[in-house]
Amino acid sequence: MTATAAPPAISLRGITKEFGAGDTKTLALADVSLELPYGELVLLVGPSGCGKTTLISVVAGLLDATRGEVDVLGQNLTRMRGGRKVRFRGDNIGFVFQQYNLLPALTAAENAAVPLLINGWPRARAVAKASELLTAVGLGAKLKSYPNQLSGGQQQRVAIARALVHEPRLLVCDEPTAALDAASGRTVMDLIRKVAVQPDRAVIVVTHDSRVYDFGDRIVSMADGRVESVSQGGRLTANS
Repeated sequence: MTATAAPPAISLRGITKEFGAGDTKTLALADVSLELPYGELVLLVGPSGCGKTTLISVVAGLLDATRGEVDVLGQNLTRMRGGRKVRFRGDNIGFVFQQYNLLPALTAAENAAVPLLINGWPRARAVAKASELLTAVGLGAKLKSYPNQLSGGQQQRVAIARALVHEPRLLVCDEPTAALDAASGRTVMDLIRKVAVQPDRAVIVVTHDSRVYDFGDRIVSMADGRVESVSQGGRLTANS
């Protein structure tokens, strides 16, 4: 009896994204087809302007493709509209950005609790869960600290905790190490591997930092709005 292959976490079929119209039209993505599995850290790499951020924005439902089909976590985002898509993102997707986007008037624990508060959790319960996650990422002594009292690496840890606190099934990270020195960048990538990579979760990290390539299970290389190659990263190669 032949085993049935597990469905991918993400399936993109013929994705094209255009901005503008007429003489000002810009082609950001050109016929991208790609499948990504659960349980891996996928690095999306390539030069600036090649379409990496546009691609993850389409995957995360922040942008609509001009043409093509997008399936994420078994749901067709192409046909999903309005409030339903907003709820899907809130329930299932976590975001980590290069700019930490922490609220300066909130403590670390309160910042990490924001997704739960948006989803209607009681404040005390939300902050308690966020505090547990911050402790797990090594910030147990900084729960009541404000962003301006934290280093860049510590602020990025808060941002990662905030992205994971509602237990999303897809984590999307856009250049999470770009504003960090080499040592802090590797610490953040190691943290993402340890706390974010789970058998039932997909993790995509956009980066141009070749120093962190060895953290990836799979590397998707892009150029000029197209996927040029998909290769095994250092983790899969080491284990194969």
